[in-house]
Order: sequence, then structure tokens, then C-alpha cells
Amino acid sequence: MTSVQTIKKRKHVRFRRQIPLHLMLAPCVALVLVYAYYPMIGVVIAFQRYNPRLGFFGSKWMGLENFRYLMNLPNTPSVIFNTVFISFMKIAAGLAVPIVYAVLLDLIHHSGLKRAIQTLLYIPYFMSWVILGGILLDLLSPSTGLLAELWRLFGAEPIFFLANPRLFPYVLVVTDIWKTAGYGTIIYLASITAIDPSLYEAAIVDGANRMKQVWHITLPGMAPIIVLMMTLSLGNVLNAGFEQVVTLYSPIVYSTGDIIDTFVYRIGLINNQFGVATAAGLFKSLISFVFIAMGYSLAYRFADYTVF
Repeated sequence: MTSVQTIKKRKHVRFRRQIPLHLMLAPCVALVLVYAYYPMIGVVIAFQRYNPRLGFFGSKWMGLENFRYLMNLPNTPSVIFNTVFISFMKIAAGLAVPIVYAVLLDLIHHSGLKRAIQTLLYIPYFMSWVILGGILLDLLSPSTGLLAELWRLFGAEPIFFLANPRLFPYVLVVTDIWKTAGYGTIIYLASITAIDPSLYEAAIVDGANRMKQVWHITLPGMAPIIVLMMTLSLGNVLNAGFEQVVTLYSPIVYSTGDIIDTFVYRIGLINNQFGVATAAGLFKSLISFVFIAMGYSLAYRFADYTVF
């Protein structure tokens, strides 16, 4: 039997062994096709003067007119800038903070205390932005909020962070990290547990303290996962968090807090400009697709990560 025949036989055997896995995946693929790909037919609205009564086939075809109109809107550049700026800050903080959390949790050897801290960090992740938005509105209120009372205690004038255009993007980043960073530590804790304990034992024998162990063993051991998560996060460069922003923002902070998703929401569902809103959503999807492809390419090159 030639080497080519041997390779083909091995592939055939491997495929037969994976048939149960493919069957398990089939319902998920069906759900994605029905709820993610089938609705993509509506993309044609971006090229039409869409009329709900006439539908896809009866509405007038406009070509790229919706895209031209979108790009000529005065607030389009600021919306794109806000989206990219907020997204990059969330990506950077979303990578750094969970790593710090994971390293600090790994240094805690008291199991009860460690589980208690992990629980406190994970809880916000399982709460919706509607609930967290209400909590933040009360917490950051300039009249009755906890922070306002602290400001008054020190003789300072309270700041309404959610109505300050200069501070609002940073409030979005801080609150997003508060919600998601705890849960994001799980993958980094898993990577730490995969590090060979004998490396720490050798470092202790050589006289390395805790900080040197973290710097020379823990972080290098986490490096492949860090690189992987960093490259894969490029796909979220235009996802600044619709639920969070639409819950917390107001017209007074549109100049720095309005993102593509909320822009599409207002134009499409509030102003009934369905074609322009679809064009904005399609523009975002195309750019996101490019960044996702780049992310997976970099993940394969630097972290040897492949989807299949």
C-alpha cells in the first residue's frame, strides 16, 4: 500500500470515528442556518428604498444610494470613531484585567476565600444590562447616588458620569470590565493549571520569590492563550456593546457615546429609514468579517489555532 493510500485510509477512518460528533453538531448547524443565515436575505434592503407593504420584491431598487447617503450624514464619522475607540479600549482592558485577576487568584491558596472571590467576580456576568443599567443609574446619580454622597463627603461637587460626554466612553469601558472580566478569567486560570508545577519548585529552589515566579513562569506559560485571545478579539473591533450603550446613554452624550449599533437602531426602528439602517449594518458586518479573517489568520500563525 502506497503512502497516499495510507493517508486516505487514515482520513477515512478518522471521519468514520467523528460521525457521532458531526451528528451532535447537526442541530446547532440547523439553528444557525435558520436564525443567522436565512435572515441575511434582508441584506437586499440596503440597496432598496424599502417599503414594508411592498416587501423585498416590490420595493424600488436604489443601488448604492443608501451607502452614499449614509456616508454623507454629518454624524457618521463620529459614530465610526466612537465605535472603534470604545471597542479598542474594551478589547485592551478585556485582555489585561482578566489576566491580572487570574494571576492574583492563583496566588490565593485558601480554597474557601478563593471560591468566594471568584463568585463575587462572576456574578455580574450573569446579570443583564437592563438590571445592571438600573443599578448604575442609581449608583451614579448626582443627587442620590453613592458616588455623589462620597463626593459631598469630601466637599466636592458631584459629577453625573452618564451625562458627561467626555467621561461617558470611559464609564462604558469600566462598567463593561466590571461585568465581563471575572468570567473571562476562567480560560486564563485553566492555562495556569496546565503549567508544570516542577517549574515552580525549581524556581523556589533557585530563590525566586512570588513576583519572579509570576514573571518568569506564569506569564510565559500563559503566553500562547494570551496571544490567541488577543488575535481572536480583533473580530470584535466594531462591537462596542449595543445593550450596554442603549441602556446607559442619552442624547446629551451622543457625540461621544453613539456607536454603529445604536445609530442603526435609531435610524431603522425609530426613524423608519430601513434602507439606510441596513446599509450601516452591512457596512459594519463587512468590516467585522475582514477583522475576523485577520484574527483567525494571526491566531493560526502565532498561536497555531485552527477552527477545524
